[in-house]
Amino acid sequence: MYTNKLYLLLSDRKDDARYGDICDVLLQVSKKLDSTKNVEALINRLVNYIRITASTNRIKFSKDEEAVIIELGVIGQKAGLNGQYMADFSDKSQFYSIFER
Repeated sequence: MYTNKLYLLLSDRKDDARYGDICDVLLQVSKKLDSTKNVEALINRLVNYIRITASTNRIKFSKDEEAVIIELGVIGQKAGLNGQYMADFSDKSQFYSIFER
């Protein structure tokens, strides 16, 4: 899936704190894809998180990385606006359940 592909593209920079959070979230989303009923909404939240985090930390993505993010965005668009109302896109904890460490 695209989440794994993006993780592999970013993994060499995951020790940089700016990329570390994005890599953590990519791994968490990859784990949840098989068990999630609404994959599109999860991917939509992921793309929003990546965009906000990249903007806040002034991250520039390569052409390959940007292409994968765009593909994820296309998947996320199928979710529509559901789940976006009053959401904090910059909060990494939205991808973890209360029972996970």
